[in-house]
Parts: sequence; structure tokens; C-alpha cells
Amino acid sequence: MKPFSHTNRTHILQQLTNAHYDVIVVGGGITGTGIALDAASRGLKTLLIEMQDFAAGTSSRSTKLVHGGLRYLKQLEVKLVADVGKERAIVYENAPHVTHPEWMLLPFYKSGTFGKRSTSFGLQVYDFLAGVKKSERRKMLTKEEVLTHEPLLNEEGLIGGGEYVEYRTDDARLTIEVAKKAYEQGADLINYTKVTGFLYDKQGKVNGVKLVDQLTDESSNAHGTIVVNAGGPWVEQVMDLDEKVEGNKLLLTKGVHLVFDRSVLPLHQPIYFDTPDGRMIFAIPRNGKTYVGTTDTVYEADLKNPKMTNEDKEYLLRAITTMFPKAFVGMNDVESTWAGVRPLIQEEGKGTSEISRKDEVWESSTGLLTIAGGKLTGYRKMAEEITDIISKKLKVQGVKVGPCVTKNLRLSGGEFNRSRDYRAYVEDRAKELTKLGLSFQDGLNIASMYGTNTNQVAQLVSRVNPSSQLPLAIQLTLLYAIEYEMAITPVDYFMRRTGAIFFDIHWVEKWKKDVISYMKEVLDWSSEQTNQYSEELEARLADAKG
Repeated sequence: MKPFSHTNRTHILQQLTNAHYDVIVVGGGITGTGIALDAASRGLKTLLIEMQDFAAGTSSRSTKLVHGGLRYLKQLEVKLVADVGKERAIVYENAPHVTHPEWMLLPFYKSGTFGKRSTSFGLQVYDFLAGVKKSERRKMLTKEEVLTHEPLLNEEGLIGGGEYVEYRTDDARLTIEVAKKAYEQGADLINYTKVTGFLYDKQGKVNGVKLVDQLTDESSNAHGTIVVNAGGPWVEQVMDLDEKVEGNKLLLTKGVHLVFDRSVLPLHQPIYFDTPDGRMIFAIPRNGKTYVGTTDTVYEADLKNPKMTNEDKEYLLRAITTMFPKAFVGMNDVESTWAGVRPLIQEEGKGTSEISRKDEVWESSTGLLTIAGGKLTGYRKMAEEITDIISKKLKVQGVKVGPCVTKNLRLSGGEFNRSRDYRAYVEDRAKELTKLGLSFQDGLNIASMYGTNTNQVAQLVSRVNPSSQLPLAIQLTLLYAIEYEMAITPVDYFMRRTGAIFFDIHWVEKWKKDVISYMKEVLDWSSEQTNQYSEELEARLADAKG
């Protein structure tokens, strides 16, 4: 893989004036990067622009599941369940290093939303709609079997349970791997660059964007035949730079999550349960931690840094103590938190938990295309849908466009012949990495995170600084993030390239000063930049601590 770094970012910005793109995508979350990948892999000259870091918005703050949306069956969203259910397997096959199948337990209680018969039937329909393979189809459990699986569950009123397979993911890393694959396919992608307006031709049609580099404050323009707004929670703000499409509106909702050490809440598998007010919550074990979320509440505050309130925490803690009374979990047990904003298509008369997660494509009279709504799981299908629209428009103008190939296109790091080859590969690479001086556990961590890009990580051993206080494993992953994943700030590394702010906050506290010093040297920061990025990291740590 060719380097995907800040150097490439600078080069792209410098040559924008002389370039013309078939497609310009505004927004570097999973939807935008998915569109960039689809368009570039069809042979279209593509530019993606993100005002923050890739995945800095919703795409690093979800429940981190590539799941089929079982609860949408209750709302008769049959097509949505069928589409995203099938997409789970595609995402897994194309990126087994960031997507992992796990058996989800759904306990049901006398007073709960799910009953024994309705759960059995619902899971059976779910298996059928999602095209679930035989080995992953639902299992029904007795009360005794449920408690054997998860002895911490509340026994009072417990009737039984169901098990079905869902896919745990790292949403930010999935987005980064999609971005890197788009770059491999020829797309230009730049982060920390904000769209401030649009360019128009003589007929009043959008034919480009006005940009400001957020790192240097330098302005520039980029020209393109088609411009797509994939701004997630910011889509309406981007539309306001052009014109509002009447009749379409977003409803922003906030989801929140709490993280505990596994010793505090030692679950054996993910659990999906309902609360007395009808909301659904996940409790998911991950790498020595357990995280619990989410809630759906209307959100109208800061989009860049949504925060968890004490009320949010207390709500989740009440749900946890009700479902797991033997765990004795309290406020002081919370290690870290995160909050994220979901952009939903507003539907009159429906509550936040009832609104469909379907996506919609809007087009203004100026030709600006906007895609809104949708789910992480369906990102590839959403990208295919809007790139088909783009392709038809470009073909009319004589542009040659290939077919969609993303269904079988392995993402960066996921270039395995078969997804089941991943486990053996990780073990083998971990053993090889010990020859560099890494521990076997560090080798496992690196190989499992980077997949088939592990050898590139290892090759950076010639670049490490022997006088640095940082351990070899951190130097390697940090250099890789800078050189091959366009990480520019410490928050990029700690939050979106490793997820450590959420899942290993004590590790971040331990190494933050050394990481900042290392990045200052590699990226040649000024004292002002160093202070700015240090303050930003402290602010994100404070948010995570709640």
C-alpha cells in the first residue's frame, strides 16, 4: 500500500486548482468514505473532504455493531432488516480484522417487551430475511440455560432467552480502512479541510466547492462534475450553504455509552435487553472491558463534541443494576464514556426509538446530492445506491463508468482469501513479530488490529527512535497511523486509530506526554501547535471521564 499521510494531504491541496473531479464527496464518515470507495473503484476521479478527522463524528461514536436491527421488525421495517441483515456478512467477509461475529443473548421477562413465542418467531423471521447461514441461526434457551450463560442476569421474572449472531466492530477503524481502500483505488482524501461554500456554472448548477484548510487557514477551490453531501449530522448545515430541499428534515438524537473494567461487569457474551420504558440497551464485552449503551434522546447542542450528562449516566446505571443486580455497579466504577449523534430522517408523530434508520437521497435544484439517515451496517449499500445515481448522470455526459464491485472488494487490511483465514494469520504474524523484540501479546494486538497490513507496520521498525521512552509497539502503531492512516493529532491516534480513549483510558494517561513528544518530532510541530493539540487531547479525556 502506498503511503496515506499528511504529506499526501498537503500534495492534494496544492494541486486542487489544476484538478477536475468527476465526484466530490463532502463528509469523511463511513457514508462518505463508502461513496468515495465505490466511485473510485468504478473508475471515477474522486475527491473526499472532511472538516475534522475521518470518522470524527457519528462514525467513531456508535454502539460499534454491524447489526441487522432486529428491533425494526417490530416496526415492520422488513426491507430495512433484509438489506442490512445481508450486508453484515458482506462487511465481515471484506474486513474480518475489524468485524467479529459473536452470539448475542436476548433474555426475555414476564413484563418485558419480548415474549417467548414472539422472540422465537421474530428471530426465525430475522434469520430468513437476513439470509443467515445455518451455523449462525437462532437458538432458543430455557431460563436455566440463560443463567448458565450469564449468571449475573436478574432471575426475577426471567422466562428464557434467544441467541443470535451479531457482528461486533470498531466503527472508526472500519471507516479508516474504507478510506485507505478508496485511496488505493485512486481517490484523493483530505481531512481537516472545511467546505465553506459552493461553486456554480453559468446555469446555476453546483460544479465545485470552496475550501479552508483547518490547519493553515488557507483557502482554495475544488472543481467537480457532481458534488455529494454526506455530512451526517451536518448535512443540513452543508445544504444551507446551497439551498434547502423542502419537505426533508433531520432529527438528531444522542446515544451514550459507559465503559467498565471486565472485573466490575464480567459478561461472557453480548446481551441485548429492554428497559421498563421500552428502550433497548446493549451490554458488550470487549478486550477486558464491558461497555453498555445506548439511549435515544433528542439532541440540539454541540455536534463536534457531544457530551454525556449525569442524567444519561444515571439512566444507564439504573438499567444495569436492574438487569445485573449481582454486579453492584456504581458511578465510581465507570472508567470512560462516549456520546454520539445520530442523524435520523424526521417522521411526524414518531418517538426517537421508533424512527426508521432508512436512508434517503435528496437533490436540490442546483444539482447538489445529499444522502441522509441510514445505519453503519448498510454503508456499502448506501454508497452503491447514490453512486448508481451519480453514474447515470455522468454517463449522460459521456463519462465511462464501471459497475459496482464493492460487494466482493476486500478492504485495506482485509485481503484474506476467506474470512476464516484471519485467526490463523493473527497467530502466525504474532509469532513473527516477536522476532522484532515485541511480546507475543503485543504481536497479537497488532496483527488482530491491522490484519494483512501487519507487515507494513513491522517494516517501520527501521524508523523507530531507540532513545524514545515509548515502547516498540506504540512507536510502530503511531508511525503507521501517521504514515499510512493520515493521523495528524494525538486525538486522531488515541481516539480513532486505536480506540484507547474509550477502552484503555489509563494507558492513554500513561503515555500521552511521550506520544505528543514523538509526534512533535516526526511532524515538526511548533510550540503553538504542540500546546493546541495537547489541550485538545486533555479536553477529549475530560469528556471521556464524564
